[in-house]
Amino acid sequence: MTNIYVGNLSFDVTDASLQEAFAAFGAVDKANVVTDRMTGRSRGFGFVEMGNDEEAKAAIEGLNGSDLGGRTITVNLAKPREDRPRGGGGGGGGGRRW
Repeated sequence: MTNIYVGNLSFDVTDASLQEAFAAFGAVDKANVVTDRMTGRSRGFGFVEMGNDEEAKAAIEGLNGSDLGGRTITVNLAKPREDRPRGGGGGGGGGRRW
């Protein structure tokens, strides 16, 4: 299975329209537009899973730089998700200088 990253999505693109765009190149197992937890609004990127590596490669080559929903999208292989520590913010500030 190939996981594909799709960036620079219009806020009007839905899971269904994303799946439809990729289906022109082969079978799509899953298409997901990432949304903000608080507002439910699209965050402007998503992921598509395709079971056939050759079809996925054709979709990446065919759709990268193309127009979807009025915007030029970026399409490439998704990088593996990194485990990030939960909670807490960044490092603390330095001490005061007098």
